Amino acid sequence: MTIPTKHPYDFDPSYGMGLKQLQAVVPPQAPEGFDTFWRDRYRRAMTVDPEPGLRKSGLEHPKWHVFDIAYMSTGRFPIGGWLLLPRQGNIRRGLVVGHGYGGRDAPDLDLPVEETAVLFPCFRGMSRSTRPPISPDSHWHVLHDIDKPDRYIIGGCVDDLWVAASMLIALYPWLSGHIGYSGISFGGGIGGLAIPFDNRIDRGHLSLPTFGHQELRLKLKSIGSAASVQAYQAKYGNALKTLRLHDSAVAASRITVPMLMSVALFDPAVAPPCQFAVANAVPKSKFNEIFILDAGHFDYPASVLQEAALRERVGQFFKVS
Repeated sequence: MTIPTKHPYDFDPSYGMGLKQLQAVVPPQAPEGFDTFWRDRYRRAMTVDPEPGLRKSGLEHPKWHVFDIAYMSTGRFPIGGWLLLPRQGNIRRGLVVGHGYGGRDAPDLDLPVEETAVLFPCFRGMSRSTRPPISPDSHWHVLHDIDKPDRYIIGGCVDDLWVAASMLIALYPWLSGHIGYSGISFGGGIGGLAIPFDNRIDRGHLSLPTFGHQELRLKLKSIGSAASVQAYQAKYGNALKTLRLHDSAVAASRITVPMLMSVALFDPAVAPPCQFAVANAVPKSKFNEIFILDAGHFDYPASVLQEAALRERVGQFFKVS
């Protein structure tokens, strides 16, 4: 283990907890109406015609045909992104890839998957899906309508993931039930909320997932979007009802498909106890795996080796059988 010991923060991003302590973190109880809230959202999202549009991108790659894509999400919110189609073989699997809170400037052309249509949506308000009055800055994006449970931006981003799956199925109907999801940080939290309620998604990889154990997230000093939420709640005190309904650790306990979880022992942006709350909530199964990283959202000596090992594992996890 090469957990960082030197860092520029005025707090300990490991929170004084080792692996065994993190594995003992208990996910929170579901608030009243949690399942109804998300099932109703999913039902509404399934009424949306994604109106998929694609055109050839200026990006070239020997493995992929690259397309710029657009589709219509809930509330007629226009979503942009990219679609990769394999140059060789058939399209036998779909994969939606979520991004972190930095947004996405380009698709990942080095994904270790074959015979897969890979969709990279930009969640509403960010990158190719910017639209006023939503700020693309993570510090403000995470606060958009945080006092309104039914309108909170995070729920809208979950809708965008569900409608991304609808777009893939509209283009390739045989992919229903054969769509995976992979998301990191912000995208990991969105996936944790989305996967349990969508039976078209058959497996998921969540890396450094945020939005886990929201009450704990409010207490553990952090940088980034978590710090914004903490400051908002300290000032206004009206976010907890919304946050409890958007808790990815609560949602993860409802997941029934194979999962690969990659979580960190040290992370200044997404507190490890909150990451592990999500990972620990996923029901135990021989098909599930937890991959431990020394650190997240921080450079460390073994990062290249660990990320390479994780990338290989992700390729195996989403391999077409």
